[in-house]
Amino acid sequence: MLETRLTKLLGCQYPIVQTAMGWVADPKLVSASCNAGAIGFLAGATIPADKVEANIQELKSLTDRPFGINFHMYQANAEDIVDLVVSYKVAAVSYSRSPGKDMIRRLKKADVVCMPTVGLPKHALKAVELGADAVTIQGAEGGGHTGAIPTTLLLPTVVDLVGKDVPVIAAGGFRDGRGLVSALANGADGIAMGTRFMMTKDSPTPHETLDRYLSCDNPAEIVVSRAIDGIPQRMILNEMLSALEEAGIFKKWVIAIKSGLAYRKFTGLTVMEVFRSALKMNLESDLTVVQSIMAANAPMIIQRAMVDGDPANGVLPSGQVAGVIDQLLSCEDLVKGIVSEAEQILAEFALRASSG
Repeated sequence: MLETRLTKLLGCQYPIVQTAMGWVADPKLVSASCNAGAIGFLAGATIPADKVEANIQELKSLTDRPFGINFHMYQANAEDIVDLVVSYKVAAVSYSRSPGKDMIRRLKKADVVCMPTVGLPKHALKAVELGADAVTIQGAEGGGHTGAIPTTLLLPTVVDLVGKDVPVIAAGGFRDGRGLVSALANGADGIAMGTRFMMTKDSPTPHETLDRYLSCDNPAEIVVSRAIDGIPQRMILNEMLSALEEAGIFKKWVIAIKSGLAYRKFTGLTVMEVFRSALKMNLESDLTVVQSIMAANAPMIIQRAMVDGDPANGVLPSGQVAGVIDQLLSCEDLVKGIVSEAEQILAEFALRASSG
């Protein structure tokens, strides 16, 4: 009942995608998602360059199901990740900014599914033009970097534009079977969830940070801010975000430099490699230099909450759906519940249709 073009393309059991949240989508969470019948994506953008292969190996030891990996094509070790994807026959890659034609061409030649995330209809068209095999659209409700168009408007628009050529996956505001059915009714071939998978028992997110997510019971407190890098990001309003909102340009430079040094130490990159990464982003976008540095090194600010368990002094990327989630399930129970509810709804619709 839930077989779609997405399940056929990726080889997963259900049309449910666990997105590659930085610091969160580790081998444990990804394998739990895959073993539950979804398809998970490893967060390649926040894994030290010398640890990517070990993470892939660990993941392959935990599941025999297909999985994907996410990375930014401007990051210093992007070519190395592509080499590993091809070598280990990883099923798919996801990406957002700065798609490289040569990388996409090489991935497609190796039969790796290319599945970018976009927030505007024109970006969906461009992604397909560059060779995307499927497109994930993220509505304004989604967490992290996000756009301004609600999922309910963005999804059918993109389906009308590219849905005949490639599967479209809907992200932003999904958590249950009702959401999956609504996405399918709007022409999607599946749904993608980040926040909902992050808020599970299989998530590596520290309890102190998960408690902040669980205690946020008002979606209106999960706001969009440009304070980190000038790009709209949806996050839970907390102490760090409030301080960044009030910071002047000098303080933002100080934060950018500190984060850059921490990022260099964590990744093992040289100062020039970090600078080149930021410069490449600056040249390929409309960001200022300081915004590019902050964007390249924002993961270190997020790390304080998502790894160190210090939610007050880090930022909390989140979809608005966190405001209506009140319990942590295992990935298995989460996926099972979504599928069961969706199949029940579809069966009821079929019964109504047959009874006239």
